[in-house]
Amino acid sequence: MQTKLFIGGEFVDAVGGETLPILNPHDGSELAQIALAGRADVESAVGAATAASEGWATTSAAERGRYLGKLADAIEAAADELARLESTDTGHPLRDSDTLDVPRTAATFRYFAGMADKVEGSVIPVEPGFLNYLMRAPLGVVGQIVPWNFPLMFCGWKLGPALAAGNTVVMKPSELTPLSSLRLAELVRDVGIPSGVVNIVPGLGETAGAAIAEHPGIAKVSFTGSTATGRKVVEASAGNLKRLQLELGGKGANIVFDDADLTAAVNGSAFAIFHNQGQACIAGSRLFLHEQIAAEFTQRFVALAESIRVGNPLDPDTEMGPLTSALHRDRVLAYVKVALDDGAEILTGGGPPQGRPDLELGYYVAPTVVLADPASRVCQEEVFGPFVTISTFREEDEVVAMANGTDYGLGGGLWTRDLSRAHRMARRIRTGMVWINSYKRVSPASPFGGVGRSGYGREMGFEVMHEYTEAKSVWVNVEAD
Repeated sequence: MQTKLFIGGEFVDAVGGETLPILNPHDGSELAQIALAGRADVESAVGAATAASEGWATTSAAERGRYLGKLADAIEAAADELARLESTDTGHPLRDSDTLDVPRTAATFRYFAGMADKVEGSVIPVEPGFLNYLMRAPLGVVGQIVPWNFPLMFCGWKLGPALAAGNTVVMKPSELTPLSSLRLAELVRDVGIPSGVVNIVPGLGETAGAAIAEHPGIAKVSFTGSTATGRKVVEASAGNLKRLQLELGGKGANIVFDDADLTAAVNGSAFAIFHNQGQACIAGSRLFLHEQIAAEFTQRFVALAESIRVGNPLDPDTEMGPLTSALHRDRVLAYVKVALDDGAEILTGGGPPQGRPDLELGYYVAPTVVLADPASRVCQEEVFGPFVTISTFREEDEVVAMANGTDYGLGGGLWTRDLSRAHRMARRIRTGMVWINSYKRVSPASPFGGVGRSGYGREMGFEVMHEYTEAKSVWVNVEAD
C-alpha cells in the first residue's frame, strides 16, 4: 500500500514529515498513515510539473494517447486490487467498485487515449492574402482537486483529458480517501509516463488545496466538491486569474409521472439515491410523485429500501456500505432532526441499522425515506447520504416549479411513457444533465456538469477538451516575400 506523495516521478515524504491516519469506515480501524502534503510539497510538485510541461506538450498526440492506453491496460490488470482498495478506503460495496468504479476509470483513460489525436483546429476565411487558422494549445500546469466519494473514478475523469490535451498535472486527492489515487500513481510510473507529468499530493483543503488554488504557476484548477469550498477556490484563484472548472453540489429532482412503469421507476429511484450510500452529487435525493401513483410507489419504495443489504463493503452480498467518515455520518444524521423539526415524517430509517452489533463501530446509516414539504430545509439543502425526500404533485407546471425550486442544477430525472412530455420536461428542468426513464447514467463520451450553485464547465466528452486547451489564432501573410 503506497502512502507517500508522488512528485517528479518519485514517492517522497512530506517536507515537514507530517502524516495523517486513514481510517476504515467499516470499523474505524487504522488502514495506514499517509504523508500529508503542505504548501512546500505543492510548490515542489508545481516545479516538477513545470519542468515537464514543454516536453509533454511537444510529445506527439498519438504518443500521449499510447501512454493513456497503457494506463488503461494497467488499471484493468490491477482491477481486483484496486476495487478492494477502493472499497476498504471509501466504504463502497465491493460489488460496485468491481463492476462500476474500476471499469469506468479504465474506460475513461481508454476514451481519452483515443481522443488525444482527435482535437482539431480550423481554417477561418478572412481577407485575401491571409491565411488564418485556429489551433488548440494546452494550458500548461493544471491543478486538480478530487473529492472523497469516488476518488479513483474522478482521477480518471480529470487526468484523462488533461494529459490527452498535453497538460501536466498537480492533483490533490482527498485526505480521507487517498489510497487508490496513490496506487494509480504507481501505475502511472510503471507504464512510463515521464517524470513530473503527473504529481499526486494528498493534503488538507486549507493547506494543500489552497496552495493549488492560489499558485501563480498553475493555469487552471478543476475542482469537484462542495459549493461552499468551490466559492473559496474561486476567491483563491483570482491572483493570477486562472481558469476554473467547478463541479459542485446537487439536489437532484427525480419525477415519477402517473403513466410511468412503476417497477422500473421504483428500482431506478432506489439506485439514484442509495448507490454509494447517497454520497453522490447527482443523487436523486428529491422524489416527486404524481398523486395518483404516490401511495403505491411509496409503499413499494419503502419496502425496497428496507430490504437493502447493509454491511461490510468487502462482503460480495453487501448492497450498501458505510458512509466514508464519522464526521459525515453525524452530519447526515443531524438532518433527521432537521426534518422532524420542520414537520416531516420519517417513513423508514433515520438512524444506524437496528439490531446489527457487527456494524456499531462503523459509519453506517440505514436507508432513510422522508415525507417532506418541498420548501423545507431537507428538500433544499444537500444531505449527501442515503436520505431521500418524497413530495407529491398534480400538474406538470407544478412539478417543474418544484424541481427548479433550489439553487442547484446538476442532474435530474423523470419517468414517463409519454415521449412528448419527456422531451418537454428535459427542456424545462434547469440542470446540466437529465435522465429519462433512468438515472445516474454516465459515459466518458457524454459531458458532465451543472448550472447555478452546481458549478460551471464540463467533465468528459469532447466538451472537456476545450476546458483543457486554449484557442490560438494564427495569421499568415501568404503574399509576403
